[in-house]
Amino acid sequence: MSPYKTFEEYNLEVTTEVKESYSKIITELGEDVSREGLLKTPERAAKAMLFLTQGYKQDAVEIIESAMFSEAYDDMVIIKDIELYSLCEHHMLPFFGKAHVAYIPDGQIVGLSKIPRVVDVFARRLQVQERLTHDILECINTTLKPKGVAVVIEAAHMCMMMRGVQKQNSVTTTSGFRGQFEKIETRNEFLKLIGSHLS
Repeated sequence: MSPYKTFEEYNLEVTTEVKESYSKIITELGEDVSREGLLKTPERAAKAMLFLTQGYKQDAVEIIESAMFSEAYDDMVIIKDIELYSLCEHHMLPFFGKAHVAYIPDGQIVGLSKIPRVVDVFARRLQVQERLTHDILECINTTLKPKGVAVVIEAAHMCMMMRGVQKQNSVTTTSGFRGQFEKIETRNEFLKLIGSHLS
């Protein structure tokens, strides 16, 4: 299956079982699934869930390998402020925020758009932020084989904001570093650059 399937193509994969499951859930919550406002809700919810979990049917390695190029450039490449939206695997509630990714090439670079695509592949699965950070980091590290990789994710979690402790302004930050980014000076350069506002 192509890693670039569109939302419309995914709509075709909505199954009767998923729609029926949502219908049962709505009924169990005490609602009337046959009333006008809810008639199409099970189908819409099924389509939304398939879209939000499409990462299971995509291959992040294939995405990187589709746009790798030989290049002598060996300084830091940073793609920051990559929007991400995922679902917490514990409550299936959204968490969302930004990913910052950097790598130092070792003879190979990758098309810039492929890094956000890799973020999306892993974000569009049931996740915890810690594993999401690790998945992105290891995929780039093992596929591109750069001199170093760094990933920082900052996200707000609806499971903390809407339920449980109900803390509205908390942000969770996770990070991972490989290769040259394990050196404190390289890591600090990366952290300084993702925190700056370049004009």
